[in-house]
Amino acid sequence: MTLRSQVLELPDSPEAVFQAFCEREWCDGLPIIPPTPERVEAMLASVAGDAEESLGPLPPLWREATLEKLAVNSVMAGCLPEFFPVVLAAVEAMLDPAFNLYGVQATTHPVAPLLILNGPYARTIGMQSGAGCFGPGFRANATIGRALRLILMNVGGGWPGGHDMATHGSPAKYSYAIAENESASPWASHHVELGYAANQSVVTVFGGEAPHNVNDHVSTRAAGILHTASDTAATLGSNVKWYLSQSQLLIVLGPEHAATIAADGFSKDDVKVFVFEHARLPLGTLKLGGMWGIQEWPDWMLAVTDDRALLPSVASPEEILVVVAGGAGKHSAVVPNCTFSRAVHRPLTRLRA
Repeated sequence: MTLRSQVLELPDSPEAVFQAFCEREWCDGLPIIPPTPERVEAMLASVAGDAEESLGPLPPLWREATLEKLAVNSVMAGCLPEFFPVVLAAVEAMLDPAFNLYGVQATTHPVAPLLILNGPYARTIGMQSGAGCFGPGFRANATIGRALRLILMNVGGGWPGGHDMATHGSPAKYSYAIAENESASPWASHHVELGYAANQSVVTVFGGEAPHNVNDHVSTRAAGILHTASDTAATLGSNVKWYLSQSQLLIVLGPEHAATIAADGFSKDDVKVFVFEHARLPLGTLKLGGMWGIQEWPDWMLAVTDDRALLPSVASPEEILVVVAGGAGKHSAVVPNCTFSRAVHRPLTRLRA
């Protein structure tokens, strides 16, 4: 296989390589695996496609996302070759216009693409879906998420303070990738809900904030847990009410909360309807600050005059995504999106037989 990347001659020292990459602004500040030709070729060998093939121009600088460039960054992130098909599917999803990657990359809002992997390949590569899935300790989660970030920085040009204008940034911008805990879910998994077969493997990308904890140790019925989740989702500082026509909301239910909710007879659709109806703030509260009056508000919301009227966070229950992830403990999470981006899914199609 012929690679087109420039070869950089450096001293044979991890410290020297790391220093050189930092000086050139090619890494995220953490140590990297040197992307030698042999490592890049091994990464490319795990997928179908030519090294020069481009998935498309990556915003905001619109540089071509060739398989070779994506492989280089995946090596740097510490990915194993078998992780690379997941990275490619995620990049394909992010390049869908509905995801609005330019907006996600350039906004002042602290958001990042959250990757959710469903299906058997998550188990094949050891993608964590249980305890601590949003945190450290799991190579697949950490390095796949980090590969996406390095790609967004090095290929897309989304560098903090340059083309990434996030005011504070977010820890989720280092790495943000999980699998759904399908075995602990009382409902159909996310990808089956989307229409895929259970034995297919599917990546979903969601432009979201870092998880907001939902702590409910006392509720024994669905309504109690979902009231807590709805209250967590509906805050004055939340971005979701800025652009209601595109806002989405992700509810990540811990297995214990999901089991309690399902035992009370709630389907996943019931969860969505409940959160839609209760994740609301009165107009009078919204007027205190936040995003009140911004031009992107729907006309019908701007026409409301009753300060007691409860205004929704999303346009319909269908704009709420529900997955089950995590381990033991009576916690869940709410992940608001950045309002101008929509979740996009792609099946893993480049697995080399």
